Amino acid sequence: MERAGRIIAKLRTAQKHFTQEELTLAAWPAAVGKRLAGRTRAVALQGNNVVVLVEDDQWRRNLWGLRQQILRNLGDLLDGAAPHGIEFRVGVPRRPPQRAEAVSDFSLTSPTLRPADEADGIADPVLRRIYLNSRRKARAS
Repeated sequence: MERAGRIIAKLRTAQKHFTQEELTLAAWPAAVGKRLAGRTRAVALQGNNVVVLVEDDQWRRNLWGLRQQILRNLGDLLDGAAPHGIEFRVGVPRRPPQRAEAVSDFSLTSPTLRPADEADGIADPVLRRIYLNSRRKARAS
């Protein structure tokens, strides 16, 4: 089964509706694969070069060695409309998705199943008592 990006790129009507830059940027993930697409991002087409943001200088150097293979893959996807060069730039690293921590409503360590309290994390009993008293005063006012 052929990818939709390949079919769209080959259609003559696609060139009427999409710019060359849009087609090139859309073909980037298919040209480099899922793993590299997660670490890179094609952002612009400047002349005949596609500008790609990478996480750091190490990625830039490693991908520079793969540029001919990537250009060949882009050529297969976009036929004759493929860029002739790639410019790798170090960009601001994207923050990966963070996992939400599960917050329990009740402390399972307590035999009475009372609501979990943030003061339970204070190991020193004197500091814990000071914290509880100051919190109670703050709520009262």
